[in-house]
Amino acid sequence: MLEQPYEYVARELVEPDWRRLPGFADVTDEQWRSAQWQRVNCVKNLRQLRGVYGELLDESFYADVEADQAGRATMSLLLPPQMLNTMVPAEVPSTAAMLADPVRRYMLPVASDRLPGAAASHPYAARDSLHEHEMWAVEGLTHRYPTKVLAELLSTCPQYCGHCTRMDLVGNSTPAVPKLKFELKPVDRQTAMLDYLRRTPGVRDVVVSGGDVANLPFKNLEAFVAGLLEIESVRDIRLASKALMGLPQHWLQDDVVAGMGRLGTTARERGVSLAVHTHVNSAQSVTPLVAEAAQAMLAAGVRDVRNQGVLLEGVNATAGQLLDLCFALQDGASITPYYFYMCDMIPSAEHWRVSLAQAQTLQHDIMGYLPGFATPRIVCDVPYVGKRWVHQVAEYDRERGISYWTKNYRTGIERTDEAALDRRYTYYDPISTLPESGRAWWAERDSDPVAAEARAAGSRAASVADLPA
Repeated sequence: MLEQPYEYVARELVEPDWRRLPGFADVTDEQWRSAQWQRVNCVKNLRQLRGVYGELLDESFYADVEADQAGRATMSLLLPPQMLNTMVPAEVPSTAAMLADPVRRYMLPVASDRLPGAAASHPYAARDSLHEHEMWAVEGLTHRYPTKVLAELLSTCPQYCGHCTRMDLVGNSTPAVPKLKFELKPVDRQTAMLDYLRRTPGVRDVVVSGGDVANLPFKNLEAFVAGLLEIESVRDIRLASKALMGLPQHWLQDDVVAGMGRLGTTARERGVSLAVHTHVNSAQSVTPLVAEAAQAMLAAGVRDVRNQGVLLEGVNATAGQLLDLCFALQDGASITPYYFYMCDMIPSAEHWRVSLAQAQTLQHDIMGYLPGFATPRIVCDVPYVGKRWVHQVAEYDRERGISYWTKNYRTGIERTDEAALDRRYTYYDPISTLPESGRAWWAERDSDPVAAEARAAGSRAASVADLPA
């Protein structure tokens, strides 16, 4: 047989035995399948984390978690048992195994993961790095692309990712990040969104997100999506939920499956594409319960279940890791690999980010193994531009790690900006990945790592003030 850089091996999905963890030793199958039990037993603090792992982990590990939460963490702890169970899935966890685990690395950050001192954040890091709130048409509705909008229905999730791009809004405040809050009541915010879409027929595609739609009472989610389905110009609706992987029990509840069936039927009757988008970053997270939830959504009538992952160093930043994940999704769970985003330039995220050059190499190295429709595109979400395939870069200074991008449309805040389509927009590699000359160039710059965060907070306040009354 011809030797290849990557050898495909069909792997059966396995639900790790949660009873190997002291805190879950007496949990029954029925309890584990219960969404309510999973939510009640989420780990939200250090005491609860100790309750799960006990003496399996050294005190140094708990101290490392505590130091991160008290220091640089942009997201508070929130980990369902399902998510914890996919960390070190094949053995009883040890401290060394937990520190090396890819799921732990982005879902349960520790202080020792992060780069030291000012190196933890890029000088141009910002808490709203994509400037989504500047493009709010009404509160929570980002109109960045000509035909697409993002509807942030809520600011909570069933689980919190350490690298969350909406860390300025989503989740509880941390010592490093006091979170911003929606001002409108949910029903008023949703009404304003639907009203905007009714009077803006150029929008055909709505991503319903947050937060995570799994945290909405399903009757409220169903009512909003039903409202979208009544708007003639809306042809694509995508429901964003990492919980399909982190809390699949939610999507297997009878009322949720039945409700998705009703929405799926209406969508088909009206010729609208209804899909579910999830966020899986590691092959070991794809378990039989995740596959069951995805297949339940497909059986209910959604057109597709797709994965939008994030490219993260130490998690999935090799071709083998990406291909293992894509085959687990495609073969094992009927989830279509769709995008991998480069990690956004939020504060204290430099240890996760990879360079554009590495992302381009990874795109090259995964080609030819997967079916074309299931070969994910690796994209850079460029501030003020949007997602761009990594090979679309207009110019790239590899020494200084500065890439230059163009775009072919105006955002909602550029209606009168005649130069918007001629301007070049910048994105920055992690300084730690640059050659010595590039690192020296950045060291000579007089930059304030906090300044970008202050500008981002100010821009949100200004944009909120400009929203229609």
